Amino acid sequence: MKKIILASASPQRKNLMKLLKVPFTVRRSTAQEKDTITTTVSDLVKDNALLKAIDIAEQMKEPAIVIGADTVVYAKSRLVIKPKDLKEAKKNLKMLMSEPHWVYTGLAVIDTEDKTVLVDHDKTKVFMNQMTDEEIDRYHQHVSPLDKAGGFDIEGRGGVFIPRIEGCYFNVVGLPVAKLAQMLKKFGVHVLMLVMMISVYGCGGISSNFNTATGNQETTMYSTEREQELGASVSAGMEKELKVLDDVALNERVDRITQKIAQVCDRQELVYIAKVVEEKKPQDNGPTVNAFSLPGGYVYVYKGLLDYIKDDDELAAVIAHEVAHVTARHSIKRLQASYGSLVAVLAAMTTNGALAGGISMATESMFFDYSQQDELQADALGVKYMTAAGYDPQGMIRMLEALQKYDEKQPIRPKMYARDHPYVHQRLAAANQAIKQDLTFRDYVRSTGEQLGKDK
Repeated sequence: MKKIILASASPQRKNLMKLLKVPFTVRRSTAQEKDTITTTVSDLVKDNALLKAIDIAEQMKEPAIVIGADTVVYAKSRLVIKPKDLKEAKKNLKMLMSEPHWVYTGLAVIDTEDKTVLVDHDKTKVFMNQMTDEEIDRYHQHVSPLDKAGGFDIEGRGGVFIPRIEGCYFNVVGLPVAKLAQMLKKFGVHVLMLVMMISVYGCGGISSNFNTATGNQETTMYSTEREQELGASVSAGMEKELKVLDDVALNERVDRITQKIAQVCDRQELVYIAKVVEEKKPQDNGPTVNAFSLPGGYVYVYKGLLDYIKDDDELAAVIAHEVAHVTARHSIKRLQASYGSLVAVLAAMTTNGALAGGISMATESMFFDYSQQDELQADALGVKYMTAAGYDPQGMIRMLEALQKYDEKQPIRPKMYARDHPYVHQRLAAANQAIKQDLTFRDYVRSTGEQLGKDK
């Protein structure tokens, strides 16, 4: 394989290059960079990246692939370049905190043997919290702003006052590795496949927002648009495996209730789609009694479950529970958890490779606990939604009791410590608590996992 040369002495870019898991060397470019926008910001960073790459490419006496990069911050219709001193750094930082700004990185890749040149760029929108003069001074005591575009770092202490970004995290650090991985692929350089996964998920818009459904500030790698795209893709695949019933009356009933729930749920920006399905091949143990939801607002109810539903209140409980999974982003969080350790390790490597150890095991154990909390939270939110939509919240209790009777007829399964769903009697306790805003002794006993001799 040809030598890969990074035409930059930036320690941040050097660390990010290590994520690609390809051998490379660093050679600092001395090319004179442009500092004036003549057309667009993207053109500026691409031109500078190309200047750096050409500078090193012309020095190479053997075949090589040279990578040039240039990062700038753009705010209030002007460039915010590396500050000359702490006074300017402080002034710039206060300006960046006043409103969201953009970080642009240009990339240029040159094959010195066949003279192939590829140039591209990436951009990320950054939101900052306000800081006092004293807080900025303390920050600058620990982090030198003089060698950083915009005078701040996101991968270190600066991340504390950056609650949200839209775009690639690594672009803000100084090198959009997912974009670079795609470019290098065109030169026959296949990098670590996990980095390609970041291209699909991790750099789609990492953000931190207040989730009104859960009442928490949450970080997600998915914008609403990306979540909808993911849901549509998975939905198309699911419908190839399942039979979508063409029973007009049944589907209209499910859709009518879904739309009433959707009108009062915490995520009004989504379009909720509900369908009745069943297995294409009959199951040996009878019809499937279940319902599930997908990111972006897709709700599926099995015909087998509808056979256990006696009225619209009970059906509203089922649908409200599934809509709650969507509003609380449970599927997205599970998906993030499955590769969240990877992103944590990659981010840790940019500052301290020693932080990576043990993250995977911790994430895996959290994953099992999380899904139990998801089900109980979805029940509580479901009670809230069905009540607001005008349905009797006791329908949730009746629906769960029907499921409990169904479970009692199924083969006995051993109780597992890492069970990924709570038992029905635990869900009954949580639902009762949500309805009554109180916890009775019977509900307390249910929530501990023990059954009373007989429910009355």
